Amino acid sequence: MNCIFCKIINDEIPAHKVWEDDKHLAFLDANPLNPGHTLVIPKKHEEYIFDLSDKEYSELFLKAKRLAVPLKKATGAKKIGVVVEGFGVPHAHVHLIPIFGAGELDPSRAKRADSNELKIMAEIIKKFLD
Repeated sequence: MNCIFCKIINDEIPAHKVWEDDKHLAFLDANPLNPGHTLVIPKKHEEYIFDLSDKEYSELFLKAKRLAVPLKKATGAKKIGVVVEGFGVPHAHVHLIPIFGAGELDPSRAKRADSNELKIMAEIIKKFLD
């Protein structure tokens, strides 16, 4: 399988990981809409989010909800936006995006982030995790 997210899960390529458990992984998007833009994924490969079982789907969104609180605190965002579209990478995932106002979820705003900036942001977010 040539899935970039599966390669991140298997540590075949680097990512700025924020959190993980035995079934899920959260890491920073390399092309964030805003600093702190985080992807939450199941470790089990499933291309389409609605092909996840009800239990897997619920667990994924409960993990996203749990991560939204420390992400909001770490970034000072007004809210955490949620996006699920699934065309960029063929692996189910949820985008958690710190937002400060309307219109910030426009994908054309994405810009490549510097690896050092991502490293710093990952460490800040980790400080707010339980």
